[in-house]
Amino acid sequence: MRRDSRLSGVLHVLLHMAQHEGPLTSEQMAKAMDTNPVVIRRVMAGLREQGYVRSEKGHGGGWSLACDLAKVTLRDIYTALGSPSLLAIGNRTETPGCAVEEAVNAALGKSFEAAESLLLSRLGEVTLAALGEDVQTRVAARSHACRGGRKHG
Repeated sequence: MRRDSRLSGVLHVLLHMAQHEGPLTSEQMAKAMDTNPVVIRRVMAGLREQGYVRSEKGHGGGWSLACDLAKVTLRDIYTALGSPSLLAIGNRTETPGCAVEEAVNAALGKSFEAAESLLLSRLGEVTLAALGEDVQTRVAARSHACRGGRKHG
């Protein structure tokens, strides 16, 4: 089963944008993300509608951040993407009226709701600024490890 990695990909792009001076073109982002520029433009257009990014046309144009990363959470971006399904599993619905299926679906449904609620809560606790700080910490640690002669992946 294919996983929906849009949230991860968009967060990746937004953090690159935060580290980059000036706008990035769809082509630059697509190359970094190993995808098509059309995919990038489609996703970025949705984020622009929500006020998270802006675009400038013409020479020197591209996409840039339009928000304060300290005020935007992972949940905000998840919502801007249309709140894609969080879980790759779901209830069986092939035999309506079956008491066994109803009982199983009721039990699983409650568990799915609890898991989604917890995940959304956690996504709401992490800002893009905090995620950016984690990136900087990891980059610094890798840089230090390289100077110390240790290899990294």
